[in-house]
Amino acid sequence: MPRFVGVDVPNNKPVWVALTYIHGIGRYCAKKILDEAQIDGTIRAGKLSEDDVSRISQIIDRDYEVEGQLRRRVSQSITRLRDIACYRGIRHRRGMPVRGQQTQSNARTRKGKRKTVAGKKGVKEMR
Repeated sequence: MPRFVGVDVPNNKPVWVALTYIHGIGRYCAKKILDEAQIDGTIRAGKLSEDDVSRISQIIDRDYEVEGQLRRRVSQSITRLRDIACYRGIRHRRGMPVRGQQTQSNARTRKGKRKTVAGKKGVKEMR
């Protein structure tokens, strides 16, 4: 199993797909890395030579912020937004959508399970 920047990637997948298992590398970046390393993206990750793996790792280390370093930076950014109490920070603090999405009928993923509020019970009086 090839190991890039401390992450084991699956052997049986094409290299460009296997690279997307690294946090911070998506499809576009994976293909860009493989072009720079001059490696065919369709070969399986298990078939890479040690030289190929080291070239890919060097490119990732040099040009990209991935895994723990990226997670740390994102969490620091969110903490900063919370501390300065800007609109986005307040939305993060409340656990609501941050990027302007509607919340009246959607946003269940962000808001969590429904909290039912009981309505008024009893028979309405006729006057």
